[in-house]
Amino acid sequence: MTTPTGARDGRQARWDQHKEERRQQIIDAAIAVVEESGPGAEVHVQQIAQRAGLSRTVVYRHFEDRADLDRAVQTKVLDGFWAELLPQITLDGTVPEIVERVVGTYVHWAVAHPALHSLADHDVAHGGGRQEGGSGPLEQGLERLAGQIAQVVHLGAVALGGELSDEDRASLDPLAYGIVGAVFSSVRRWLNHPDPTLSPEALIRLVSQTVWFGIDGHARRFGVQIDPDRTVEEIAGSVVAGLLEISTQ
Repeated sequence: MTTPTGARDGRQARWDQHKEERRQQIIDAAIAVVEESGPGAEVHVQQIAQRAGLSRTVVYRHFEDRADLDRAVQTKVLDGFWAELLPQITLDGTVPEIVERVVGTYVHWAVAHPALHSLADHDVAHGGGRQEGGSGPLEQGLERLAGQIAQVVHLGAVALGGELSDEDRASLDPLAYGIVGAVFSSVRRWLNHPDPTLSPEALIRLVSQTVWFGIDGHARRFGVQIDPDRTVEEIAGSVVAGLLEISTQ
């Protein structure tokens, strides 16, 4: 007697859900072990298995190898980080406030989760977790972040009355990636320094000011004068009012 197709499909769906839940259980256990072990500590699969209440054999049923597990853990960590950071990249507030909001969110996350930062940073700094012929989870996230920043800068420049040439628009991608890379490198160096003297707030101010100086300089190249004491909305409103006044003359 054959099993109805619907019953087979139902069992398969429940089995797939079970495997995904077990996989997430293992990933969550790995993250917990990493946080407890501290930055740079070597974490063994047996520790992860014990934390998840499973055997090493069961763990490896859900991942191709250790590299596959590491990539999954890095991706989960970074997904949580991006969920906190990306909503901060908006045009709300003055430009220095926007920069400090984004940088501050990153630094505070890194301070709260130094071991996770070290783990997530591993694929760019040391090559771990990188898929053959592609980039690792952090590099993919950095590209995503740089792309969103480039889009916001483009929208902001247009809103503030700037005129971007084709070359200017093309320069936004390497410019945004360079800013992102500089921020991450500064925070990485600060976290890994054997005797850091800067407080988190001092680091946030330093990095934010450095980013602001770069933005201000490039904005002038785009023909935009940014008043650091006025919100983007106020500046854009003034630009629109000026254009309307010109059109009625």
